[in-house]
Amino acid sequence: MSTIPASTHPRGGLYFEDFEIGATLRHRLTRTVTQMDNMLFSNMTLNPQPLHIDAHFCATETEWGKPLMNSLFTLGLMIGISVNDTTVGTTIGNLGMTETRFPAPLFEGDTVSVTTEVVAKRESRSRPTAGIVEFVHRAYNQDGTLVAECRRQAMMRKRPVQETVTEV
Repeated sequence: MSTIPASTHPRGGLYFEDFEIGATLRHRLTRTVTQMDNMLFSNMTLNPQPLHIDAHFCATETEWGKPLMNSLFTLGLMIGISVNDTTVGTTIGNLGMTETRFPAPLFEGDTVSVTTEVVAKRESRSRPTAGIVEFVHRAYNQDGTLVAECRRQAMMRKRPVQETVTEV
């Protein structure tokens, strides 16, 4: 895994210029997911899917035998884990997420770790102080099994221009 050397935003995020295509970051934060995460997220998003919130249903009517973590929670957690090392304070906004997939289930008690690969970047056509960076985020459980993947495009701030003051 390579790292992206840079002087960061005061909050820790990287500027557009700091991202190198091909660089992959292994994020330091990890998170064990809980039944409460699943219940709260499903409730907040009005998702009554028993696959996430009904242990008896899962034990008797699914191949998993236990509730699956809500995939949108998993997606949000994956991207959230990446923020401290990449975009905190420097993102103008997310432009889109594509190619999102969940190749293996995530269950209560699993611990999530995340990597982010920088796959593309370009100058913004509409904003001279910004650029667009494309990331591929990948989440793994404690066994190293890929449980989520997403391609994300974000509009990122460019490094501020330093003004020089001349004395008279």
